[in-house]
Amino acid sequence: MSYQAEIRHRKIAWPKLRHALSIASHEPANLLGALLLMLFSGIILSPVLSVLLNATLVQSGDEGRTDAAEGAFTAYYLLRTLASRMSDLLLWTPLLNTLAVAVSTVVGALVVGITLAWLIHRTDIAGRKGFATLLIVPFMLPSWTFALAWTTLFKNHAIGGQPGWLEAMGIQTPNWMAYGYFPIVVIMTLHYTPLVILIVGNALRRIDSQMEECARVLGASRKVIAFKIIIPLVRPALLSASLLIFADCIGEFALPYILGLPVHFDTLSTSLYRAISTRQSGVAAVIATVIMLMGMITLLLDMKMLREAKRFVTVGGKGVMERRRALGRWRMLAAAVPLTFILIGVAIPLLTLFLSTVMLLPGRFTADNFTLAYWVGHNLDTVALHNGILLTPEFWRTVANTLLIVGSASVTCGVLGLLVGYTVMRCHFRWIAACLRQLTFLPYLVPGIAFATAFLSLFAVARGPIPALYGTPLILILALIAEKMPYASRSGIAAMTQLGKEAEEAAQIAGAGWLARLRRIVIPIQAGPLATGILLPFISGIKGVSLFVILATPATDVLTTYSLRLIDYNYQQAANAVVLMIALISWAGTVMIQKITGTGLADALEN
Repeated sequence: MSYQAEIRHRKIAWPKLRHALSIASHEPANLLGALLLMLFSGIILSPVLSVLLNATLVQSGDEGRTDAAEGAFTAYYLLRTLASRMSDLLLWTPLLNTLAVAVSTVVGALVVGITLAWLIHRTDIAGRKGFATLLIVPFMLPSWTFALAWTTLFKNHAIGGQPGWLEAMGIQTPNWMAYGYFPIVVIMTLHYTPLVILIVGNALRRIDSQMEECARVLGASRKVIAFKIIIPLVRPALLSASLLIFADCIGEFALPYILGLPVHFDTLSTSLYRAISTRQSGVAAVIATVIMLMGMITLLLDMKMLREAKRFVTVGGKGVMERRRALGRWRMLAAAVPLTFILIGVAIPLLTLFLSTVMLLPGRFTADNFTLAYWVGHNLDTVALHNGILLTPEFWRTVANTLLIVGSASVTCGVLGLLVGYTVMRCHFRWIAACLRQLTFLPYLVPGIAFATAFLSLFAVARGPIPALYGTPLILILALIAEKMPYASRSGIAAMTQLGKEAEEAAQIAGAGWLARLRRIVIPIQAGPLATGILLPFISGIKGVSLFVILATPATDVLTTYSLRLIDYNYQQAANAVVLMIALISWAGTVMIQKITGTGLADALEN
């Protein structure tokens, strides 16, 4: 390009740029997008980068071990965790245990979930619609609800405190049944089977049964139809369910903590917790990095599966014809399969927990053994718990902390999610919109306990004008906002895609400012999605463990950490009572979402 041509190009380009900037300056979404980008860079991206750096920087107190000054680069933590005499204890054995649990859970959940999804969705099984809703309940409950019910039944003499019901009745339970790999896999399978039912059931619902009919007419056997038609069509759903379950299992903390530690069955999450509790922050950073990488790789594979699923044009559409196989006289007998799952996954655990809270001695079903003392009693014969849960000030303090921390974070999440959706759809700078989409989704790729470790590494000490936040409710609120933003932002983006600019433009012409338009037009129209963006983080936060167990202190105890502390003190009845309260709140929140949105979790299984 000649010099004159370059001058002409600049003369043309500059007015265009100035015109674009002038237009952009009149759109508040552009400034809002820049502010949101700065906020999420601080509470999402910075903690993740911080934990990655801590794996390679000398931490306070380790100067003597590393022969380097604090803050200097070092390979000490990597070598200690990956290739030292302690590496088996710190990483490799927990990693193998984690993989064994995750793979076994995926296989178990797929086998049970596919069977139940097929019965509910492809047959005329008795009670089909009722089962379609009840089968989802185990996924609504905290996973450690089942762990506490399991210990109530099967706890043996391996640890102190009151025995389990079976041992109290004279039935000795072996360690492999009471603790470790077996109960963890069984409980995780019960908890994640509903996820398989939802995902695979939805795929089965959209398969046109006319393809199967054509195959039968051409003489294909049931085996050929299953392996040549049905399985290839639902394969993306199967892979997606498998990867989501696998990713969740990697970061699961409560189950290995309750059922694994008594027999030294460590997973990555409990190994990370031990490293933090023993102030090995550099080793903790390495373990957290391993967990984050595993979670990111798994969920990125899931995103790829979802993209590939859209290529199956034979699934869905108005021409879909769904036919169910008539079971005839087997309808009632087949109903025993989902009924058994509901009994094992819902009725027995909840009934066990409740009965344990009204028993003085475990496993004794006599009238004089039943009491409400652990709920409303006085002067209990225990060292630290003198009154029933409902009369204990500490319990109500944790309830207040929970409502304050989780409630504040959830409301903020919902508002920020709506603002993210507004910015993504209104911002003139596409790169800001793209960055906001990806940044707010990042916490979904990081298991909760690793994300909590990242937050701890960044905000445990003062950094510039930001004071040390550890031990304050603020660090829990910020961490919850960051961790739950994937739910809120996706809800906000989905809602804003359906809202055109016409109403806002009319209000702008009438002289309404941006805040007035937001308050009087956008928020009222998007009240439903806003409520969903608040309630989903609230329900998830109420029953969450991984985040709180790392960041909470006795002064900022919430219901989940309070119940775990009661377990540590062997106050089983009181801990079970707290868990039942958490389950009740979680269930009530789920019902509220269904009422507000007009849809339920089981809609994918129904006509």
